[in-house]
Amino acid sequence: MTRLFGTDGVRGRANGVLTAGLALDLSVAAARVLGDAGEFEGHRPRAVVGRDTRISGEFLEAAVVAGLASAGVDVELVGVLPTPGVAHLTDALGADLGVMISASHNPMPDNGIKFFARGGHKLDDALEEQIEARLHADEPLPTGAAVGRVRQHPEAAQRYADHLVSTLASDLGDGSDGARPLAGLRLVLDCAEGAAYDAGPRALEAAGATVVAIHASPDGLNINDGCGSTHLEPLRKAVLEHGADAGFALDGDADRMLAVDAGGDVVDGDQVLAILALAGRESGSLVDDTVVATVMSNLGFVQAMEAAGITVATTKVGDRYVLEQMRASGFVLGGEQSGHVIMSRHATTGDGLLSALHVAARMAATGRSLADLAGVMTRLPQVLVNVPDVDKHRTDDEVLAAAVAEEEAAMAGSGRVLLRASGTESLVRVMVEAPSLELAQDAADRLAAVVRDRLALA
Repeated sequence: MTRLFGTDGVRGRANGVLTAGLALDLSVAAARVLGDAGEFEGHRPRAVVGRDTRISGEFLEAAVVAGLASAGVDVELVGVLPTPGVAHLTDALGADLGVMISASHNPMPDNGIKFFARGGHKLDDALEEQIEARLHADEPLPTGAAVGRVRQHPEAAQRYADHLVSTLASDLGDGSDGARPLAGLRLVLDCAEGAAYDAGPRALEAAGATVVAIHASPDGLNINDGCGSTHLEPLRKAVLEHGADAGFALDGDADRMLAVDAGGDVVDGDQVLAILALAGRESGSLVDDTVVATVMSNLGFVQAMEAAGITVATTKVGDRYVLEQMRASGFVLGGEQSGHVIMSRHATTGDGLLSALHVAARMAATGRSLADLAGVMTRLPQVLVNVPDVDKHRTDDEVLAAAVAEEEAAMAGSGRVLLRASGTESLVRVMVEAPSLELAQDAADRLAAVVRDRLALA
């Protein structure tokens, strides 16, 4: 049977894969598994439940709450709140469990359910497997006074915004000791019609910025629709129209952020990571002068970090792998080119609002523009070619390996090649970075042809 949990919880089409019945059963099973693991021992269990703005989140939230309460868990309903906000409140409120209902940057018809353990950390694979195994278990439920209670937590957005602003007096080198560290900055925030439509502008304004919020009128249907971190043109236009110092775009659940500088140029996750890494090294808070990134991070990022004396620890693609490496080694900063940035001194997951605040604070403290700060690294042109209908398990083919070595030798250290097998399809991804787009495209096309020839399915 296909595993229900993916790399980011359970996700799929609402009322397709993800039904109210499944949401209820998942919540009951999660409560039972955590209870059996001793997580609830000696006290009445409590959970924090939040969601993004999708219309389907309303009935899925009701199902999740019903499942938890029927299993004897008290529920704190925080309403519409970013994923990192739910993780933060799970920790801050001392809850035993957190549940976020969101499909992140996916289209509106999709939705998802993600569980957090005590402390706001994602459940490990073993617990997720146990939850799946207990989904349809015929076990007794509590009755009478033992069933869970449900109450609203209306101050959730304010509490999360206050937490975000409080981090600016941190040790990440942003120099923001004042009460309004972003004073004087005009910023555009694209809320993606999603979970940060309230907490996002609230936090930036509380930190002193003048904020132009766009796509901050969710109606349940328009989340991620032509806006947010996957559609940057509206943000670019707004930054230029309002003469803003910078713009920040979030995704539907606000766990990732991409930026646009005052001239309208995109600042990606690698550049955000570089800005924060240099700030941390300057302040002495970057543990072991090391930042964690994935193999897909641009070579220009790696070169810039090396030039600054910062080590780049690399992982497989996926923010969960970045976080695993950070936790295993005690590193405090990591992220992905896509805009997931994890600042573990302040968050247990990627947080788009948190990284936006700290980038803006760095601008304010140094008096430098976002373009100047991001200019610490030069992005090498990057080409990605997907080669379908091939045996993805044979990327170690000798002829293919020789072709890769030949292309890398021709670039003499000024570029690189990466072959990645898809996790879900019979497909190999060929990624090439080179000094020019033309060189990258030519090399990628040559290697894609070798992949097709050598790895073609019989």
